[in-house]
Amino acid sequence: MKKIQDLIRPSIANILPYPPGKPIEEVKRELGLEEVIKMASNENALGPSPKASEAMKKAASNVNLYPDGNSYYLKQKLAQKLGVGMDEVIVGNGADEIIRIITETFLNPGEEVVIAWPGFVIYCIATDVMAGSLKRIPLKNYTHDLEAMLNAVTEKTKLIFIANPNNPTGTMVNKTQVESFMKKVPEDVIVVFDEAYCEYADENFPQTFRYMKEGRNVIILRTFSKIYGLAGLRVGYGIAKKEIFEEMNRIRQPFNVNRIAQSAAIAALDDGEHVEKTIAMNEEGKRFLYKEFEAMGLEYVPTAANFILVNIEQDGRKVYEQLLKEGVIVRPVDNYDLPNFLRVTICKGAENKKFIDSLKKVLKI
Repeated sequence: MKKIQDLIRPSIANILPYPPGKPIEEVKRELGLEEVIKMASNENALGPSPKASEAMKKAASNVNLYPDGNSYYLKQKLAQKLGVGMDEVIVGNGADEIIRIITETFLNPGEEVVIAWPGFVIYCIATDVMAGSLKRIPLKNYTHDLEAMLNAVTEKTKLIFIANPNNPTGTMVNKTQVESFMKKVPEDVIVVFDEAYCEYADENFPQTFRYMKEGRNVIILRTFSKIYGLAGLRVGYGIAKKEIFEEMNRIRQPFNVNRIAQSAAIAALDDGEHVEKTIAMNEEGKRFLYKEFEAMGLEYVPTAANFILVNIEQDGRKVYEQLLKEGVIVRPVDNYDLPNFLRVTICKGAENKKFIDSLKKVLKI
């Protein structure tokens, strides 16, 4: 009998599973700690909108029924808010699922996908699953080098992923840079703007909807996981011209967004106050962490998102493990080829202070 390894598709043989942030419950159990804070996965430390929480409770009584397979009311709400047609919206089990649907719909074996590196690992996994050819273009000053990404495009290029702001660096390409890029990119290449953290960005953030409305082959991805505080429900969405989603819907699972998630997302869209509080918390936390890193003499990357990449000038994984013992979960980014850095989610005041106090203790500062 053949080994199971001999039966799998060759394109997935070397894929390593995506490493999620360590759960609070696991750290408590393993280390016997009573108090643990998580600053590893860029979640909203304020929690979900109260309106979303109430909607979840109401929806729970009907979980014996399948959800709306087309997410009609959520798509309707998004379309109204964004000024697009309902057929120009797709909803997924997190933006990650939509990324997979994109590659499964459009990418043939051997066709190229251009990404920036360090960048979101899911782009790599989704490309490898479809036996695509991945081109990783190094960041320039921790930011997408759009000119180099353009130079990497060939006749075989099918997709370009631009995470803006970028994960794990938190940097942003601005309106002028994106406009110049879009003037030069071939029209038959699909450009995916992954804007999971866009609500945290400033006024220089590019308005990518214009390219979709011009009929360009552009897909814009956003999520309810970050600023809306619904990471545990897994709701993401995409915007593109209807012809793109007509093809993607051929393979989208019919009940891919559950009933509770749809209800919570609809309610969250109505809670502007919660969004404003989240942005204010993020700005305050950002200022505090910048000041503390500067006082400690640590280089950090100024962020347009809700996390900060900081250079601790030693083995990041070892420091991460020591911080776990202090009850603080952050994210080592050695798998992003950044072995001396940590990625830290900006949280509430007490959590940010506990992290800084713990980091000083571990680094002996």
